[in-house]
Amino acid sequence: MRLWELAARFNSFKRTNVILQHLRMSNHTDAAGEVLLERKGCAGVITLNRPKFLNALNFSMVRQIYPQLKKWEQDPETFLIIIKGVGGKAFCAGGDIRAISEAAKANQKLAQEFFREEYILNNAIDSCQKPYVALINGITMGGGVGLSIHGQFRVATEKSLFAMPETAIGLFPDVGGGYFLPRLQGKLGYFLALTGFRLKGRDVYTAGIATHFVDSEKLSMLEADLLALKSPSKENIADVLDTYHTKSKIDQNKPFILEEHLDKINSWFSANSVEQIIDILQQDGSSFALEQLKAINKMSPTSLKITLRQLMEGSSKTLQEVLTMEYRLSQACMGGHDFHEGVRAVLIDKDQSPKWKPADLKEVTDEDLNNYFKSLGSNDLKF
Repeated sequence: MRLWELAARFNSFKRTNVILQHLRMSNHTDAAGEVLLERKGCAGVITLNRPKFLNALNFSMVRQIYPQLKKWEQDPETFLIIIKGVGGKAFCAGGDIRAISEAAKANQKLAQEFFREEYILNNAIDSCQKPYVALINGITMGGGVGLSIHGQFRVATEKSLFAMPETAIGLFPDVGGGYFLPRLQGKLGYFLALTGFRLKGRDVYTAGIATHFVDSEKLSMLEADLLALKSPSKENIADVLDTYHTKSKIDQNKPFILEEHLDKINSWFSANSVEQIIDILQQDGSSFALEQLKAINKMSPTSLKITLRQLMEGSSKTLQEVLTMEYRLSQACMGGHDFHEGVRAVLIDKDQSPKWKPADLKEVTDEDLNNYFKSLGSNDLKF
């Protein structure tokens, strides 16, 4: 082979290598670009940056947020942490459950590691020593609730849409749902958990999910005012949030959407079993009761029973104890049928008609249920 041919081949090899390297780098930058972590003014700012996927939380995002949160918590120059989503439609529509289902079916470790590290992040947000402000503008569900509800301040807007719809995909309201849901007023959390009912706008604040309500068009001004604070205390931050909250007039006099039903919700969802709740709703017969009955009847029977027990037990546990319990449940669901069937019906084939197994509440025995709550021994979640 002539020298110039060798040189030409070498050049083409080099070129291919450069291209491959570039592709590898752009892959990496994609992952890095999915969440932006920036120091601005007095704050650390976390921006969820997957607008095409409604800022759904994936494993690489969890892995980037956690160490940065810990660094900022220790940094004397960082006085608060702000988390927000890009695109105006969603804060974060949940975890990337399709990827988790695919991994679990292929027996990959992602399903173990994602839940483990996500729950550890939820706990880190709860125990964070710096004020944590979540701007929950737009859709906030599942994993997005986990990134916000455990923080000190949650700011809703007229575009906020909150739900914990996991029973519809064969899962349960995790990310600490067993802790915060039973602590909402009366039995509201039990109702939201079992029916997947959606709260919108100011109702997200009235229900106690958010601590403040601000017009969405004022959010960037609010953020700028927070960033401009000089060495703020928790009280200084609360003052700014309170000022914006007080000025917001959108839907100010609108009654809470569930106001007229709260007494009934408290009575219906005080029952000790899902079967009893269903009987009571049937006996009530009002259009609101029948609407909830219709929603519950579409859910995974296994998920419904897991969820009711999860909330009952969680009502007297610490957040860490709840997350340990939920990690056990998550791993049992990965090994079961309904989660994968729910993902198929809702996210893959989108036929919205999952075939649950078992299909009837009566067939979900106490023994089945106990197995979901069993300790994982050395694989249990540790903080």
